[in-house]
Amino acid sequence: MSEQSAPTPPAATPPAAPALPASLAAAWGLRERPTKGPKRTLSLERIVEAAVRVAAEEGLPAVSIGRVAKELGSSPMSLYRYFATKDELLALMVDAAYGRPVPPPAVVDGAAEGWRAGLARWATSARARLHANPWALSIPVSGPPMTPNQMYWLEDGLVSLRGTGLAEQEKLSVILLISGYVRNDAKLAADMGAGIAAAVAAGATVQEALDSYGATLALLIDPQRLPNVHAAITAGALSDDDALEGEFTFGLDRILDGVEVLIRQRSA
Repeated sequence: MSEQSAPTPPAATPPAAPALPASLAAAWGLRERPTKGPKRTLSLERIVEAAVRVAAEEGLPAVSIGRVAKELGSSPMSLYRYFATKDELLALMVDAAYGRPVPPPAVVDGAAEGWRAGLARWATSARARLHANPWALSIPVSGPPMTPNQMYWLEDGLVSLRGTGLAEQEKLSVILLISGYVRNDAKLAADMGAGIAAAVAAGATVQEALDSYGATLALLIDPQRLPNVHAAITAGALSDDDALEGEFTFGLDRILDGVEVLIRQRSA
């Protein structure tokens, strides 16, 4: 009886590439400008710029397809040739808020930028972009970054980690950790800043608004029941404007200290 060979299994079919939203494809330059119908006076860039203006001047809740169309002197239907949903527009607004990252200096004091200085520059620059566009903090993160500028930011962060000995997944985890810290700090600063701005609008100075907070807590906090909170209040830790600003650097340094320990472990 002849021995029969086992049938060869069919080759695995590679997964089909997901369909990209038209706006994302256009942002990456993978989709040509619409050509059907009358000559277009709009562009993806103009629409996003108009939406950012509305958000900056009137707040994020004011951003709608209709409001952006009015800003451009166009009809809402004309915008839907570029965006299928408002969420696509919001994603590209965030991308515009970040812009391209600040390029690293080629040489610092005669040497290339180190990983720690690079990540500090990365975090400080990202924080500055969010401070300049606080409305972007109200747009929830619905997935991993996919837009062009965000990927350039990711590339810049990963460049700083070259040569550290970290695995690729660890590098991504470091960037995710720092970006989360930056976003949380910027959101806290924006929320607190709104409260201080309201007090300033009522006639107080920034320092007076902070002092008022500390004085109010001093009336509420019993030193016997909450001795450590009371100690912080009486030391002025909660009403020092410079100390509040220094919180970002303090937290970032502690994160980078932890990354440094990990790098040493990997290179041991």
